Amino acid sequence: VVGEQKTKPTQHSVQVLRSVGILPTFLACRSQDPLEQSVKDKLASFCHVPASHVMNLSDVSNIWHVPLVMRDQGVHKALCKQLQITPPHPLQIDQWEERAVRWDSLEETVTIAIVGKYTGLSDSYLSVMKALQHAAIAANRKLKISWIEASDLEESMRENAESLKKYQKAWKAIQVCDGILVPGGFGGRGTDGKAATCKYARENNRPFFGICLGMQVAVIEFARNVLMLENANSTEIEAATPHPVVVFMPEGSTTHMGGTMRLGSRRTYLQEAQCLSALLYQKMEYVDERHRHRYEVNPEMIEKFEDKGLKFVGKDESGRRMEIIELKEHPF
Repeated sequence: VVGEQKTKPTQHSVQVLRSVGILPTFLACRSQDPLEQSVKDKLASFCHVPASHVMNLSDVSNIWHVPLVMRDQGVHKALCKQLQITPPHPLQIDQWEERAVRWDSLEETVTIAIVGKYTGLSDSYLSVMKALQHAAIAANRKLKISWIEASDLEESMRENAESLKKYQKAWKAIQVCDGILVPGGFGGRGTDGKAATCKYARENNRPFFGICLGMQVAVIEFARNVLMLENANSTEIEAATPHPVVVFMPEGSTTHMGGTMRLGSRRTYLQEAQCLSALLYQKMEYVDERHRHRYEVNPEMIEKFEDKGLKFVGKDESGRRMEIIELKEHPF
């Protein structure tokens, strides 16, 4: 308030905790700017905790600075003392610090378009966002994510002036981005928009990565526009499709829906030693990745796809579940 840091809200919170028998040992105080020492001393006095137990977590430029801020306040030493733990060696976070500083110094931007159906709630794709962020840092690029609602890319959006603007804006974002990622999801909404994105990336040699349903939609698009299988689809989206290129293949019951997902780490065997995936993973035989779906590419159609250049370079141990696809002669 008027530039003065207030302690009353924290004091009140601690008072409420103490009234129900909870006695704080440490205080982690969030603030926009670093707390003044006098404020920390006041909090320690009125909240009945040692001054060394009042940690200030002020705003930082990126999340990797948070442990560094805690280190600079000696939080690790206070925690060890409180828990009566003797550290086996001094704190070693030089590589962590280097990453935090590097993120701040990055200037060259890479823009990745995420085409999904839950873009209004970005936390739905939190693991994807974090993976892209780590990859960008490793490549010395500053990540910019362009969120695109899949349904905005569909032809039906051209029917009236208002939706046409959304359609044009979405396709403009696709055309100017550096790479396209289509993540997982459930249900049919936005599938045609995702398929249109896959078609654009395939025909224009744009970097493309499909995860889970995103990979399956790429297969569906290939079936429709290369194999010329009209109305090809996944049975998850259209049970009566004339060309089921993605089918229900749970590990257990084929009728019971609950608990039929293939969860956790699964081994994927690479089919070609020189495929792009093997080069990226720097492994020649197999990789272990999380697999989360009950629908799979129809194993009876694999030969047709591969004859036209869509290679299934990663398969499960049975050889019937397709895990990784690559498009022959496509640079990405």
